[in-house]
Amino acid sequence: MFAYLLLLAAVLSHLLPHAGWYGFTAVGGSLLYFGARRNWLEMAAPLALLAATDYYLTAHVYGYPFVWQAYVVTWAWYLGAMALGFALLRERVTLGRGVAAALLGPTSFFLLSNFAVWLGAETLYPKTVEGLVACYVAGLPFYGRDIVSTALVLVIAFAVPAAVRRWMAHDAAAHRTA
Repeated sequence: MFAYLLLLAAVLSHLLPHAGWYGFTAVGGSLLYFGARRNWLEMAAPLALLAATDYYLTAHVYGYPFVWQAYVVTWAWYLGAMALGFALLRERVTLGRGVAAALLGPTSFFLLSNFAVWLGAETLYPKTVEGLVACYVAGLPFYGRDIVSTALVLVIAFAVPAAVRRWMAHDAAAHRTA
């Protein structure tokens, strides 16, 4: 159930204007958690819901024509983020695995999405090495915020419940010995 609540947070953080949130988005962390905690068949739900959100934002909020081909990389990344969560966090969650997920999720999105923007037909960046570098440099502020957002969601999703369980077990043990 918690995975679906995080998915709702992902959609809301995607829909709400980001300026007041300092660029916070729960998308990456939610997808990593979903992949770690739900089965493969359920992974169609976040993909469909986030794709519908992308459509809504593009066509109705921003007023642009929706071209689904422009979103293939993003949608593939949604699946890849869930697969990364499955691979890194399904069996065992450790600090190292959590840090790896918090870095690899946003880094993969940064690399893929900026490359796709640069490669796109209608881009602001020339098809040169300098244009590619400029595209990546322009994405750096979003990348940093994505790392912080993803790490925060993963801490809330994994570390806080583990700390509470540990505290409750310690408290129960203290009561048994008293």
